Amino acid sequence: MPRSKGYRRKTRSLLTKKENRGLISFLHDYKVGEKVVIDINPSQVKGMPHRRYQGLVGTVEEVRRRSLVIKMPVGNKVKKVVARLEHIKPHL
Repeated sequence: MPRSKGYRRKTRSLLTKKENRGLISFLHDYKVGEKVVIDINPSQVKGMPHRRYQGLVGTVEEVRRRSLVIKMPVGNKVKKVVARLEHIKPHL
């Protein structure tokens, strides 16, 4: 049987729930230019960014109603990642 090439492939330890997450990510008001960290919440599948962006820091480019557009430097390119608020936390 051929190997699956799905969106969540090889994410058993990466996308396991480690701690209880509260409402802090929803209550924070993000502004354009603010630094954020992508921290994927595995219990929410909607608006989940790809696993290659887990733990990376980017800047908010656009604030939408339920999601953010984040500029992520990846190598020598700058990518745009759209992620919902469940998968984002402010950078300290």
